[in-house]
Amino acid sequence: MNRTSRRPRGKLLLGCIAAALTLVTTACSGQTASVDSGSGGDSGDSKTLKIAAVEGWDEDTAATCLWKQILEDKGYKVDVQSLDIASTFAGVANKQIDLYLDAWLPSTHSTYWKKLGSKLERVGAWYSPADLNLTVPTYVKDVNTIADLKTHASEFGGQIVGIEAGSGLMRLTRESVMPAYGLKDDYQLTESSTSAMLSALQTDIAKKKPIVVTLWRPHWAYAKLPLKVLKDTKGAYGKPDKAEVVASKGFSADHPEVAGWLKNFKLSSDQLGSLELLIQEKGQGHEQEAAKEWISKNQTVVDSWLK
Repeated sequence: MNRTSRRPRGKLLLGCIAAALTLVTTACSGQTASVDSGSGGDSGDSKTLKIAAVEGWDEDTAATCLWKQILEDKGYKVDVQSLDIASTFAGVANKQIDLYLDAWLPSTHSTYWKKLGSKLERVGAWYSPADLNLTVPTYVKDVNTIADLKTHASEFGGQIVGIEAGSGLMRLTRESVMPAYGLKDDYQLTESSTSAMLSALQTDIAKKKPIVVTLWRPHWAYAKLPLKVLKDTKGAYGKPDKAEVVASKGFSADHPEVAGWLKNFKLSSDQLGSLELLIQEKGQGHEQEAAKEWISKNQTVVDSWLK
């Protein structure tokens, strides 16, 4: 997760949401798609749904592609649109998008909830606990807490490898964690993307080089790579969130069947991990294929949500 724009950028994105919604990529297929903004929750077509996904946030991709397949199997037409997190919340609040499946509440996405919560609906929580952290490879033996970073800055080149600048994870790392542990003078928090962070992590692990990254759980990287979470002894990241489905205000009344299914939606760490790894194995552009295969292997679990 998720993981708030630096405020000037956030305001710009909120103000330009209509334009932003024409520049999308379908997250579950890798193909581009056009968007007729304003046709979401107000369309009157109860069998057509629009779901936003934030590219590179793996649990979001997994949950979104999973539900795209489930809903299409039930006869729904589903458009998945890749947006940044600010545009996602604004789009759902303005009913240009129906659903977002990876809202981290109550903490990580609190900025958006405070601004737009009156126009949103919390449909249900599907994963808990979801936490933000700093992570290093397990072979970095002498660094086990965030506080330990203070005396090992040169070992990491004075760099914490981050993700998208607009994420709540970056905001909390920059505004809460680094000041709490006195790291601002010794480390630079680099802004990049989730995919670039993961690439740097895997490259340095292959070379057994020390690296510290911003990361979150759930994430497939913990099952695939030798990683350890640095203990946050001061609680600077706050209490863990829940990954929740949020919708435009009135969604449950307009779509009671889908809302009921989503309220039942729960994934364990192992279930989500297996779905994320399957998506990794299939590769970019084949996420939907992976979701379909995962459903076939976990039909009983899926059926339990569709009662």
